[in-house]
Amino acid sequence: MRRALSSGNRTALDLFGPIAVNYERWSAWLSLMQDPRWRARMVARLDVPPAARVLDVAAGTGLITRLLQAGGHRVVSLDLSAEMLGVAHRRGGTAVLATAEALPFPDATFDAVTFGYLLRYVPQPVDVLREFARVLRPGGAIGMVEFGRPRGLWRLAWWCYTRLGLPAAGLLAGRGWSRVGAFLGPSIDAFHREFEGEALPALWRSAGFVDVCVERPSLGGGLLTWARRP
Repeated sequence: MRRALSSGNRTALDLFGPIAVNYERWSAWLSLMQDPRWRARMVARLDVPPAARVLDVAAGTGLITRLLQAGGHRVVSLDLSAEMLGVAHRRGGTAVLATAEALPFPDATFDAVTFGYLLRYVPQPVDVLREFARVLRPGGAIGMVEFGRPRGLWRLAWWCYTRLGLPAAGLLAGRGWSRVGAFLGPSIDAFHREFEGEALPALWRSAGFVDVCVERPSLGGGLLTWARRP
């Protein structure tokens, strides 16, 4: 039986289900074309063997999945949105409908786990990371893509864009995007207030990961994290 969804999961479903059909085009443009760069960078630095078995969580329409498949890996795309997964499946993904909090796989199933834009939607990020560690084989790799928050003078420009530019651009993008544009800025801020600086690597280590590495590309607008299960 599928477990009850958290409020964050319900929010993600309500926001992203309606925009599945044009998510890939507008997510790239609304991130000022940085999101594709971040995803590619995360996959490129993921330390996995050839033809690895990889679980792509919060896979959405399969953007990270297809990057992994292009590298010759065997990928399972997992998401809680049937609309988003439908796009991933039509484009060649092996789709599994489930939540990140309760992965339907035995222990040590995968060589690697990837995920994007997820931890802001779960009530206990450390529990989700521990669930990822459970399905990873010993020595397995994990990689994350997330929005960052620039520092210094760029912080004001970022705030103006996320609070004013994104909602306005969402109106042009069409159905559902204005809600996404209005939601993202406050959501990203709340996440980074909780996991600022060394709090993020500490979170990953508390979930059992080692060799935690963080990069903040695009003047800090992106947040990439890699680690390994010991």
